[in-house]
This record gives sequence, C-alpha cells and structure tokens, in this order.
Amino acid sequence: MKRNALLAILLGATVMLNACATVKGFGRDVQSVGEAGSEAID
Repeated sequence: MKRNALLAILLGATVMLNACATVKGFGRDVQSVGEAGSEAID
C-alpha cells in the first residue's frame, strides 16, 4: 500500500512539473507572436 501511494505521489509531481514547463513555453510563444506583430506594424 505504501509503495502505491509513493508511486502516485511521484507520478503526480512529474506531471505537475511538466505542466509548468509547458505553460512557461506557451507564455514565451505568445510573447514572441506579440513582438512580431509589433514589429510588423512599425
């Protein structure tokens, strides 16, 4: 039982860390699109 709980916690932590990295990358993508749009307008 303890082993299953530990496995579930580790799996959850891995998923959460990957989600944070994905959100950070998405933010960079949105920022670069905004900058490209600003440059195109100027």
